[in-house]
Amino acid sequence: MNKRFKPKFNIKKGDTVVVIAGEDKDLKKPRKVLEVLIDEARVVVEGVNIVTKHTKPNAQNTKGGIVKIEAPIHISNVMLWDAKAGSATKIKRSRENGKLIRISKKSGEVIK
Repeated sequence: MNKRFKPKFNIKKGDTVVVIAGEDKDLKKPRKVLEVLIDEARVVVEGVNIVTKHTKPNAQNTKGGIVKIEAPIHISNVMLWDAKAGSATKIKRSRENGKLIRISKKSGEVIK
């Protein structure tokens, strides 16, 4: 990504999204965003892109073994979920009292 300007994304941590592309594509199952990696343009979504990671035994984890964790997917493969419309939606940004707010294009509701 371009290092000069910080990119602006419409998806934040804690939002509900649907996966619109890839192996875990499901347009009717909303999931929660666990983390947004801005520099890499990726998001970690709950229950999506599960990978197995082999861990060595250490002080915290005395056993070690194989652990399943969520790996990040590209931010273009997810869309914000609109609960009122019951489907994925695009976002419109506008200013209200000097603050940027996100508005759903389908239902017109403010996204918190």
